[in-house]
Amino acid sequence: MGNATALLDEELICMDCKAKGRQELLRDLAGLLYEKGYVKDGYADAIWEREEQFPTGLATKGIQVAIPHTDAKFVNKPAILVAKLKKPVVFKEMGSEDKEVEASMVFMLALNSHDEQLDALSKLTEVFSDESVLRNLYSAPTAFELLARLKIILG
Repeated sequence: MGNATALLDEELICMDCKAKGRQELLRDLAGLLYEKGYVKDGYADAIWEREEQFPTGLATKGIQVAIPHTDAKFVNKPAILVAKLKKPVVFKEMGSEDKEVEASMVFMLALNSHDEQLDALSKLTEVFSDESVLRNLYSAPTAFELLARLKIILG
């Protein structure tokens, strides 16, 4: 994936999302990807099953995030869905048995190759390591503005 920005689309920026918990949130976001034709039937279940086994919450500074993703076989066309949450949703922390993360942003990956997934994750990890960048993204007032800021950052 030479260009992470090619995976972004304004129709996949969800502003002020609400959910009672991570299962509802993941199903809603996966449903949006399915509705728009990015993923196959089964993607939502696969995302949830993977999240239960391999949590994706990151205890990033300032704004905590989650990066749910699953196997490439469920993807029709690659994309990154970005959700800015109205209230944080609790995710389990990546690599931990019991630590929790209150995610305020979710980056749901729908990528159709392992290399693409690794590349996207490494680019996003750079974003996540900078508290001011995350705060800047979270403070975007509109989907268009969030997308514009993300495209500049991922360049």
